[in-house]
Amino acid sequence: MTASLPEYSEAIVVRAPGKVNLALCVGGVEPDGYHNLSTIFQAVSLFDDIEVSPNVGGGISLSISGEGQDVVPTDHTNLAWRAAELIARHAGVIPDVDIAITKGIPVAGGMAGGSADAAGVLVACNQLWGLNLSREVLNHLAAQLGSDVPFCLHGGTALGLGRGDQLTSVLARGSFHWVFALALGGLPTPSVFSKLDELRADRVIPEPRVPDAILTALSSGDPDALAGAMTNDLQAAAIALRPDLKSVLTAGQDAGAIAGLVSGSGPTCAFLARDHSHALDIAVALTSSGVCRTVRTAQGPVQGARVISA
Repeated sequence: MTASLPEYSEAIVVRAPGKVNLALCVGGVEPDGYHNLSTIFQAVSLFDDIEVSPNVGGGISLSISGEGQDVVPTDHTNLAWRAAELIARHAGVIPDVDIAITKGIPVAGGMAGGSADAAGVLVACNQLWGLNLSREVLNHLAAQLGSDVPFCLHGGTALGLGRGDQLTSVLARGSFHWVFALALGGLPTPSVFSKLDELRADRVIPEPRVPDAILTALSSGDPDALAGAMTNDLQAAAIALRPDLKSVLTAGQDAGAIAGLVSGSGPTCAFLARDHSHALDIAVALTSSGVCRTVRTAQGPVQGARVISA
């Protein structure tokens, strides 16, 4: 049974970060069609702002502005919409909310923009409706929405196991500086995993495990050590589906990046710089190369989804 909530006049604004996978190790396909992962996430300073306010007309409404606004759905297929429905169902309330998302995270870029929006809605509705749900409960709800949603709540740097939703914080000293080359068009994650299975169909796949070297590099705060340890099992599959990504990675290397890889399932490519000034130099060179749609700089780690205005 659902119940109406008291009328609230305030809007809650939550800022949620995108992510980069510093290591993404993928196990074999499981009977349920999914893959076990061992991955290191880092939240980076590309953000979506999610504003949630009471909808006096009743029901859920959703609007999008900013990055990719023309291609992001604004109906029940959007993960943010589903997050509002899920937390309302859990709390036994009617989800009468307006959701307005201002996007700064690349859309369909392997950086968890949709997951960030879902995490933001969970945090915002929890406060707007005065639910006082614990972080543990929010994490449980997040895991039901998608494997990246718990990390977007968590933020920082974390080891993800299972489908990526079993999180353990990882020590990362200092800040790491990134340049992201955004591609034209998207690359569906299921297609990338299917291609990976095809590429290694004749191999026995061990249980995934991130390299110890990446944990050591993070704890020391040494970008050069991190550069030598970064890895992504999905990269070959992403390049097989989008051969143009190879030229993007080459351009980043030529621009002076100390490491580059496809971010998650792609098609965004992430490049590691030694510092902020170095990142700007790489960004200028990549922009001039003409191999990508646009270029963004960021640093990490940053906080997970958090209220910035209430």
